[in-house]
Amino acid sequence: MGKTWQLAVLCLAVVLVLSVWFAGTAAVPRLIAEGLIAPGRAGSLTMAVQLGFVAGTLVSAVLSLADRRDPRRLFLGSALLASAATLAQTQVEPSGTAALLLRFVAGAAMAGVYPVGMKLAASWAKGDLGLLIGLLVGAVTLGSALPHLAPSLLAGLGWQAAYLGAGVLAAAGGLLILAFTPGPIMGTRPPFRPAQALEAWRNKGLRLANLGYLGHMWELYAMWAWVGLFLAGVLGGQAGPWTFAVVASGALGCVAAGLLADRWNRASVAALCMLVSGSCALLAGPAAALGPAVVLALALVWGFAVVADSAQFSACIVTLSPPDYVGTMLTVQTSLGFLLTALTIFLVPAAVGWLGWDWAFAVLAPGPLLGAIAMLKLRPLLLAR
Repeated sequence: MGKTWQLAVLCLAVVLVLSVWFAGTAAVPRLIAEGLIAPGRAGSLTMAVQLGFVAGTLVSAVLSLADRRDPRRLFLGSALLASAATLAQTQVEPSGTAALLLRFVAGAAMAGVYPVGMKLAASWAKGDLGLLIGLLVGAVTLGSALPHLAPSLLAGLGWQAAYLGAGVLAAAGGLLILAFTPGPIMGTRPPFRPAQALEAWRNKGLRLANLGYLGHMWELYAMWAWVGLFLAGVLGGQAGPWTFAVVASGALGCVAAGLLADRWNRASVAALCMLVSGSCALLAGPAAALGPAVVLALALVWGFAVVADSAQFSACIVTLSPPDYVGTMLTVQTSLGFLLTALTIFLVPAAVGWLGWDWAFAVLAPGPLLGAIAMLKLRPLLLAR
């Protein structure tokens, strides 16, 4: 089976497994409506996933699991663990300690799926690295959007719908990875060197790429976590299908930016995407005064741009990293970024209390601005390679 088929299998597996990520967020509107969770506690379900992912990636980076273990087996085991934790969520009190712990476990399991998936995609790269990782991150985006459809499609199952749907899909995605064969650019299995993780900050190019990624992550997951509630307020009632469309539009952005980045400097492409998404963060709230149609149009542009640059930070890491430690460097990058998201996911609802929805999303704008500056500084280093 050729490259196209292998990448199709990989992307589909990632779409299915990553559906567990925002299962809790997708369940929140129903949980609030049924009085099962207080609005102020809703962010805890998403934050638990983020912190779990950070913990998982820290362990994976120190042990270099993505480089020293069979990536397909690591992917499979992680997907099945995420599936089990998500299905178990339906059997516990929806906002209690057990629920948060299960969300933490699901997030930790993603450390064996997301960075590993990027490494597997890069193993097939031949002059199209930006596109291949763009396809993979597009798959992550679609997977993150999927749970928002479950409450509408499985309405009879109540608040458990998002968890049940995501849990089943994650198990299917884990098994599907067995049909994938890594490409020829995999690197050798390196020796165990925990200190190698520090190379992500010692190396100037890697440091700038990581700073750009931090600016990007300041905005991304907070936007994904809260845009559904924002749209529900603008549109009235359930906004699940529109939230799915907004988040899923980022998959198109990832592919478009990947195609452009392979022909132009990928640091410049990332900077442009961040400037667009940061502008949308500033304008989203005020746009509500102009009516739902304007808000939806701007939200779709925001959804397209906010994740379009994501793959290019990873592509920069692949380009600038020691070949045998690509998986470790990708894991370090994602760990740092997701640690930051735990702050911004709580920052937005706090900003709603201070500023209202009119300006709450504006607190996300400084991240992409600073990230764009870092990527413009990285641009000449990439041109020199």
